[in-house]
Amino acid sequence: MLLRRRAVARAGRISAARAVATHVAHTHWLTPGKRIGLYASMPQELGTDPLIRLALARGCDVYLPRITSLRSRIMRFVTYGQAGTRHALGMHEPAGHEYLGARFLDTIFVPAVALDRRGARLGHGLGFYDRMLDFRRLRRHWQGPRLVALAYSFQVVPQVPVTVTDVPMDIIVTERGIDELLAHEDGAIDLRGR
Repeated sequence: MLLRRRAVARAGRISAARAVATHVAHTHWLTPGKRIGLYASMPQELGTDPLIRLALARGCDVYLPRITSLRSRIMRFVTYGQAGTRHALGMHEPAGHEYLGARFLDTIFVPAVALDRRGARLGHGLGFYDRMLDFRRLRRHWQGPRLVALAYSFQVVPQVPVTVTDVPMDIIVTERGIDELLAHEDGAIDLRGR
């Protein structure tokens, strides 16, 4: 999947990133004052620049992840806009030490290597997002933040293997549209198309 994602031509990357932003623009997720977790996409990932610009234009408070401990796999959100650097893993990180816990965000857009329609997500295998969002696994009733996985449509596969530490996504957005995924209390995940 990583090779297939890397093979997407530049024009295709740009087109898909714009399409995803257009789909999100038609939701109620990005309204003034909403706290939005995003990520600065790496070259091989579906681009987030159009989505970041959209969120800022709509008056959202945008936060990007910053790795605070590579060894312990800890990542926290920092206000967008502060000068930053590329981390050893290749992602752009904002500077600053004023962190906002993930539980206080309204929506978090999450990168993926592969997804399935149950909401299972395969990342790069280091577990940063699953550790940061672990509180969601322990809740009986959904209270947020909304977890939105961003991916190319070919990254949505029939089934992704899951472990007990994986945190399921609520929604998948690809260049083709939006799928809302609803987790039930019994642990089964059902798809409600949109």
